[in-house]
Amino acid sequence: MRKLSLRKCRVGVIGLGYVGLPLAVEFGKHFETLGFDIRPERVAELERGRDSTLEVTRAELKAAARLSYSTTLADLKRCNVFIVTVPTPIDEYKRPDLTPLVRASETVGKVLRKGSVVVYESTVYPGCTEEVCVPILERVSGLKFNEDFYCGYSPERINPGDKEHRLPTIKKVTSGSTPEVADFVDALYRTIVKAGTHKASSLRVAEAAKVIENTQRDVNIALINELALIFNRLGIDTQEVLEAAGSKWNFLPFRPGLVGGHCIGVDPYYLTHKAQEIGYHPEMILAGRRINDNMGSYVATEILKLMTSKKIHAKDSRILVLGLTFKENCPDLRNSKVVDVVRELEKFGAQVDVHDPWVDRAEAFHEYHIRPIRAPKLRHYDAVVLAVAHQEFRALGVGQVRRFAKRQHVLYDIKHVFARADVDGRL
Repeated sequence: MRKLSLRKCRVGVIGLGYVGLPLAVEFGKHFETLGFDIRPERVAELERGRDSTLEVTRAELKAAARLSYSTTLADLKRCNVFIVTVPTPIDEYKRPDLTPLVRASETVGKVLRKGSVVVYESTVYPGCTEEVCVPILERVSGLKFNEDFYCGYSPERINPGDKEHRLPTIKKVTSGSTPEVADFVDALYRTIVKAGTHKASSLRVAEAAKVIENTQRDVNIALINELALIFNRLGIDTQEVLEAAGSKWNFLPFRPGLVGGHCIGVDPYYLTHKAQEIGYHPEMILAGRRINDNMGSYVATEILKLMTSKKIHAKDSRILVLGLTFKENCPDLRNSKVVDVVRELEKFGAQVDVHDPWVDRAEAFHEYHIRPIRAPKLRHYDAVVLAVAHQEFRALGVGQVRRFAKRQHVLYDIKHVFARADVDGRL
């Protein structure tokens, strides 16, 4: 460890998605940095100066003068600091799927050498780095943990589509497998994070801190979603209630909605998995997950009720869904809960068109077998659902959105873009 200093760092970032690429770009301004990805098409587009995730501009890519890209394992061998930023999804049974993390650890293990440091940024449950990743690194490399190589954990805090809160402006949690390594990892990140760092006392503390960030938000949104279910049955507008309650200084400004994406809708399952493994059944967290996972079905049911009240039959109806990504103004389709709304409407015989100017149509079809239309037809739909608050949809205004529908129709606003009086229903 004494031989490794910031001056001698050669950084390898494994995984060039929403998390890895901004990290590689920032490190590439200060250190020799290699961005490694298993997808040749991803490396090719970055070498051309294009980022399909829209997280990094062409100018920002160019500014990272010491950054190169590769899919070749041999190129990783020149690195002595490895940062793993691969996805950590869940499987169909809501259990952690560590396959990408395992494969990334195997990849690093093949090029690991004495004195190297491996830092994980992927969201995991407390203990995962030492219980799952470290044994793989030892087995593949033949090296000994905390003698020949070391580990750190610094959880990612990327917010896709957010142009204000970027990697350098978000305080970074850091940790290391020994006190000396913790100091090194903290110093490494302080070179790129202007907002500063928070050095945790252990890898497990840093892992736990990350997983509860999104669990806390998930539970709070679940509470507001449940309140929306209650207020809708009482005939009270939820948004008006929240605005009234929000006049108190300490009322938290959460809003109802579909909870998707790679973090809030996934991370709590990592914590509950570990809790159940040690014999504790987490009730509040799982209750919140059940509420949020069922909101797509609830929204679809509300839309169908409104259609029935206007004597519009669901079977063979035409419904337009505006937006497919999991959040506004970004192309990220991961774990989008808009899909749940679409599937539920289709169960009742509706023909659903999806329009989203942000998505890659081929990716949408590959992920969900949904092929978004390029442009909606005018006067064509029995119902229009505003599912994602993209700036393009806001700019249209309620009048233009209604022009997509027939004279007798339903307009449902999931995201509260328009005033209550201007829509037929909203969450």
